[in-house]
Amino acid sequence: MALPPGKGSELKRLIQQQLQKMDVHGRIREVLAETIREELAPEHQQLSMEDLIKALRQRGIIDDVMKELKFVTDVNGKERTSSPKPSTHFADREPPVLKKTNIDPTRRYLYLQVLGGKAFLEHLQEPDPLPGQICSTFTLCLHFRNQRFRTKPVPCACEPDFHDGFLLEVHKESLGDGSKMVDATTMLSVCDPVHMVLIRTDTFGETTLVASYFLEWRSVLAAENGITNIAVELLGVGTESKVSVGVLNIRLEMYPPLSKTLSPEITNTQFTLERQKIAEKERLFLVYAKQWWREYLQIRPTHNSRLVKIFAQDENGVNRPVCSYIRPLRAGRLLDTPRQAARFVSVLGYERAPVIGGGGGKQEQWCTLLAFICRNKGDCEDHANLLCSLLLGYGLEAFVCVGTKAKGVSHTWVMTCGTDGTITFWESLTGHRYIHRPINPDDPPIVEQPKPLYPYRTIGCVFNHQKFYGNCQPSDAVEVCVFDLHDESKWKPMSAEAIKSVCSPGTASSVPPFPPLCASAIDAAVTSNDLELQLRILVSEHRKDLGLSTVWDDHLSYLLSPALAAYELERATGISAGNEEFQDAVRRAVPDGHTFKGFPIHFVYRNARRAFATCLRSPFCEEIICCRGDQVRLAVRVRVFAYPESACAVWIMFACKYRCVL
Repeated sequence: MALPPGKGSELKRLIQQQLQKMDVHGRIREVLAETIREELAPEHQQLSMEDLIKALRQRGIIDDVMKELKFVTDVNGKERTSSPKPSTHFADREPPVLKKTNIDPTRRYLYLQVLGGKAFLEHLQEPDPLPGQICSTFTLCLHFRNQRFRTKPVPCACEPDFHDGFLLEVHKESLGDGSKMVDATTMLSVCDPVHMVLIRTDTFGETTLVASYFLEWRSVLAAENGITNIAVELLGVGTESKVSVGVLNIRLEMYPPLSKTLSPEITNTQFTLERQKIAEKERLFLVYAKQWWREYLQIRPTHNSRLVKIFAQDENGVNRPVCSYIRPLRAGRLLDTPRQAARFVSVLGYERAPVIGGGGGKQEQWCTLLAFICRNKGDCEDHANLLCSLLLGYGLEAFVCVGTKAKGVSHTWVMTCGTDGTITFWESLTGHRYIHRPINPDDPPIVEQPKPLYPYRTIGCVFNHQKFYGNCQPSDAVEVCVFDLHDESKWKPMSAEAIKSVCSPGTASSVPPFPPLCASAIDAAVTSNDLELQLRILVSEHRKDLGLSTVWDDHLSYLLSPALAAYELERATGISAGNEEFQDAVRRAVPDGHTFKGFPIHFVYRNARRAFATCLRSPFCEEIICCRGDQVRLAVRVRVFAYPESACAVWIMFACKYRCVL
């Protein structure tokens, strides 16, 4: 290998310095004298170069010199010791080189760094994970002014190793004020907080909401040098909303640096005024809500038992008006139709809010939208609020309905009112739609009445982001309700101005801003292949335990794809298509005298072992997987359909064909 010009002389100089440092010349003289004295006869006083090198090598002098020599190479401007062997894995021996980002000089940015955590005492006893070991992780999700970020997952620990930085755009100058950069005083009026949600993901992929926190970032406007460090104490959620779960170290910095900072007295005065204004608005709304409720009870004493929900607690235990949980939400290019939006909401996981202790009571917890979609699962209220917001975004007149279903279990669902008076119920947990045709109890018995197909029994109130109506009809049974919301003899309205005063987004409002939806990070084809391979292994092992061999039919597996696509299309649109082609293909693939059996099943998670255990609980599926007969051929096909927020619909179909010998 040719050396660059000038490197040869530098290399010689380094070697010479090392030889002098180790006194190699003196050691060579000693070896030379010893070799002549011991190995050469007195009459042979000539010694070749090869003999000398051999003697030096035998005494380990050459090896000592080579060990002491270190060569350095200049890589990306940094000096690193060369290694004789390539590394087989990546080691974090040096800090990662951060990419440089061009900052638009016409915009103001807030650089938010998460510099580790401490006092997460629930994880005090957890051992450090071994290399390659799957462990529970923390992920911190952020939302600020229509921008969303998330940290890299870090292992759960008493002091989680968060080290991430995010560049949040605070303000972009308006077109009419192109020469003026926004100053600290103007930014003080930007009252949107940074919403932070901490999610824990266990080794099985199950997510848990750990904390939800609204960070007041404007303290940096009064900080020296435009930099401030904050220790943020995170509190738990639900029943643990008063208990500390840990502390995050946050560093805030403004870019470009502020030419003039504010005094702490100015910022604190602004914060105090905003809190007072919000508190006064909420107090006035509470006074109005109490008066409205008294009037509602005076209409009919039995109204006291109806489910009229005016306030609901969020994950932090804060009481908010229910109308504040709704806002028109546009999905951009991620969802194309209202029915596709309903399908998306239905594949988000359903889980009731956890409650400590028995008694069968339900813990009330209406999550903010960011907490719901980051966790990817929630209660029926969370699903209904999101679906209603999406339908409002599509221009429909949508409301959340609060009532009961079978056995008096409280429930929420969504209702849309058509311009022609058609009332449609949307079940947010399944995506099903039902047309409501009221029964007239005054009709004579000979008149045939419509039979309701929906599971809802009673309804107490309906609301969206601007309106709230309490049901004041003689009966709150859904099947006899008339949804003429403009008829105040049937539905008692709340003042739109009162609702707007506490529920409209903007200045001096405690309503959290709505985050935008994010595209899926799931590769549907890769995930489908992985799940299918895992299921094949699980089926083969299960049959092996039963003493059965397993032969897979790849062609038959491929033929199941159209059926799975048709099932998902039907769920998303209500239209069934392609069944004839599927049946024809299966008939051609199954020889005469053979029997074909197929079993489709649907999941909203991607855990193969959990899905397989669920399938075995079905006698139809268990019959296919454990099939006995002559020329048994098995098939399995997995199809993952990705939706926004990395939600997914997983369709699995097991099938077999065999010749019956009985």
